[in-house]
Amino acid sequence: MIYEKDAHTIEQHIDLLIERGLEVDDRDAARHYLSHISYYRLAGYWWPMQANKETHEFKPNSRFSDVILLYNFDRELRILLFDVIEKIEISLRTNLIYHLSHEINPWWFEESGHFNYSKELIKTLTKIEEEISRSKDAFIKEHKKKYKDDGRFPPAWKTLELTSFGALSKLYGNLKHTVNAKDVIASEFGAVNHTYLPSWLQSIAQIRNYCAHHSPLWNRNLPGSPKLLSKPPYAWVSYEFKQHDNQKLYVHMCIMRYMLNIIVPGNSFASKLSDLLGRYPNVDLKALGIQEDWKEQDLWK
Repeated sequence: MIYEKDAHTIEQHIDLLIERGLEVDDRDAARHYLSHISYYRLAGYWWPMQANKETHEFKPNSRFSDVILLYNFDRELRILLFDVIEKIEISLRTNLIYHLSHEINPWWFEESGHFNYSKELIKTLTKIEEEISRSKDAFIKEHKKKYKDDGRFPPAWKTLELTSFGALSKLYGNLKHTVNAKDVIASEFGAVNHTYLPSWLQSIAQIRNYCAHHSPLWNRNLPGSPKLLSKPPYAWVSYEFKQHDNQKLYVHMCIMRYMLNIIVPGNSFASKLSDLLGRYPNVDLKALGIQEDWKEQDLWK
């Protein structure tokens, strides 16, 4: 099949939505939003409102104004989570630099003998090298100038400051279990040992990418399956998550909250999340996987 559809004007898109059953009470407002937010970006927010996914007919009482509310909620949710993830990322970076540089040496991250999979390490180092080469930071420029005859990467405390969360999580996950710091770092985040932390970091790195690229998050089926502790040493939720819960955002937010409570005791994540949900009471908590009693759980108190 060949795609033969022509580009639609904003007016044609509004007419099409109305024809399919979406209520547009304020055409000028709809025109304004579609002038600044693309049709297919908003489509991710009216998709759940469609009764028929093939004909794209909307359920009764579906409103364009509700689409915008949902879009704004998702945007604020991503901003909130991005702020949380930033703190986790900085802490992970700090712990990798400190513990591994002391246990091994400042260039541990480029020595394949400390890692399980050399090919994966090469891929990660290639990305790190790209990040270093693009850097305009004064400390990197000065290092290259002063140590131009040193063929190695700058030491960990310089290199890893420029390394992405995804690359950091891959470095940690790829470390051999014989590296003592792998368990030490896991313990720092309340994960007890290296069995659990890699899957947490992979999950958070993926969500960070969604946030960074402004991708819809609120009802997304998330990839991966974070391993959960049966008896966490710190405050957790009282119910047991099922396998399908891993696809929803809530279990991942619980992991973030668990780590953040260690990194930033007394943090405001719970109150900010509560305020956000309070401003958008029509958002379906089930789409996020949030339990109705979430605020009563020790983890979120």
